[in-house]
Amino acid sequence: MFASTLVLALTSHAAVAAERGTITVWKSPWCGCCQAWADAVEKAGFEIRMHDVEDLDQVKKQAGVPDTMQACHTAAIDGYFIEGHVPLEAVDKLLTEKPEIAGIAVPGMPQGSLGMGDDPDASYLAYAIAREAGIEPTVFYRAGR
Repeated sequence: MFASTLVLALTSHAAVAAERGTITVWKSPWCGCCQAWADAVEKAGFEIRMHDVEDLDQVKKQAGVPDTMQACHTAAIDGYFIEGHVPLEAVDKLLTEKPEIAGIAVPGMPQGSLGMGDDPDASYLAYAIAREAGIEPTVFYRAGR
């Protein structure tokens, strides 16, 4: 079921009821920081469709998230994936600029990132992930700098 939902979330450009769009999130059922990230995104005006899954590897693989860029949850909106504790500013930049990429990622679980303490002074990077295999991720957004 989640495979078809992921395909729909990564390819859908239909109008949505939420003010800023719908973000579909896949996370482990026991992950509190993932829920905190989703709650913050929802508070910012996005509709959240949550899927608790035991094994996120298949979701990440199908979305095209490189192993080195993986984090604790995967989300999708408007044909892009959003991996990990990506700040709202980076999500807004993605949706405004609409770059020709597969998605953006904050690998790991940086302290102070959205859902991990929400420290506005925390410094970490969000990376752009190309659609084509073999292209190194590039810095998309610098948080806290």
